[in-house]
Amino acid sequence: MLKATLVFSLALQALVIAGQPSRQTPPPLQTQQAQPPLPKGAMPILGRPTTKDDPVPILDFEEYFVGNWKFEWNVPDSVLGPGGQITGTEVYKPGVEGKFFESEIDAVGPQGPFKVKSSIIYLVSNKVVSRYEQDSRGFSYLKSGSVGGDLGGYFNIYYESGPFTYNGKVIRMKTSTRLLSPVSYRVMAQISVDGAPFTNFGDPWWSKSVPGVTTPK
Repeated sequence: MLKATLVFSLALQALVIAGQPSRQTPPPLQTQQAQPPLPKGAMPILGRPTTKDDPVPILDFEEYFVGNWKFEWNVPDSVLGPGGQITGTEVYKPGVEGKFFESEIDAVGPQGPFKVKSSIIYLVSNKVVSRYEQDSRGFSYLKSGSVGGDLGGYFNIYYESGPFTYNGKVIRMKTSTRLLSPVSYRVMAQISVDGAPFTNFGDPWWSKSVPGVTTPK
């Protein structure tokens, strides 16, 4: 009798356990990928209003420019080619000693695709940037510019090129590069042909490709 009761009890326990919902092992938590730090402005956090005696921030060329940028540029008819829209990307490579940099532009314009390779020198103590551009459309030129800034962390680079010859014409370029935010800057370009006064050559925007950041159009 005792044996029969024990068998019945074990069978009853088995039925109760079978009727309970099974406990599934929860899936492992997915490891979140570390996001790169967001760009930041050049102005240090002082915890107080700025004064006229505060030093102007120094442009950190590598922190600002290195990375992938995209741009759109509406150019007028000129000796460099027909007018229309140029769209493309520019990749700035990490520098050497914070002084020597390279960039490469891949773009498509009214005459088709082209590339521009640039070698750049930034002299921090002199606040000067020099840039030698080799354009696959058949011309190269050197331009140099002074770096200006203010206490708000905004910078301008005022470039002026030496004369170069293309299609039998002597050309000079001027550009003002305005670093208006950590992820966008604007270029105000001018061109002079055969010694004539400088005229407008477009004012494109460059926007940096940063994960999690939407740049202005």
